[in-house]
Amino acid sequence: MTKHQIEVITLIERRRRWSREEQEWLVAATFEPGASVSDIARSAGIHVSQLFRWRKELCQISAPSVPQLIPVQVVEALPAPQSPAQPPPISGRARRAAF
Repeated sequence: MTKHQIEVITLIERRRRWSREEQEWLVAATFEPGASVSDIARSAGIHVSQLFRWRKELCQISAPSVPQLIPVQVVEALPAPQSPAQPPPISGRARRAAF
């Protein structure tokens, strides 16, 4: 016979309150190699979308909101490109032969 952990809720609450540590623990479990977000959410008794929302919120908090900067190198102005030589105009007879 195997023993299963059972949670007994004695109060009538509409929503379960998750501590920050519990949320972080569940989110961290989703980043483990081979982890399934659906399995983790199911084992915690929450909807998958709630777990994805926590992932999004906690990852945004941990990532600094610094704009990404691209290095720029200033160089002297280049000379204007020279236009290529114009080909001679094609006569009407040669144009018809090309098609």
